[in-house]
Amino acid sequence: MSKSKLAAMLAIASLVASPAVTAADAGGAIIAAQCNGCHGFEGASKGAAPALKGRPAPYLSQSMKDYKSGKTKGTIMNRIAKGYSDAELDNVAKYYSGLK
Repeated sequence: MSKSKLAAMLAIASLVASPAVTAADAGGAIIAAQCNGCHGFEGASKGAAPALKGRPAPYLSQSMKDYKSGKTKGTIMNRIAKGYSDAELDNVAKYYSGLK
């Protein structure tokens, strides 16, 4: 098992053990695990959704905030992004930008 898979599993387990911890507090890996269906494991999409792995955090963060505000239109990202605070979106962006 890779270190990143183990880290994601441990982060998710910590949320179950401590429900007072928010996704923003726990880091972007928690939220990013929910993105795997469209963007691929660790953001390495080979499908229609864009790959996120290694992209600059400011770009990713602004892109998600643009979906959230409605500035950018999408098929489902507008609805998904509205469910997260700006801090949570920033953490997801940092997570994906740190993957190489």
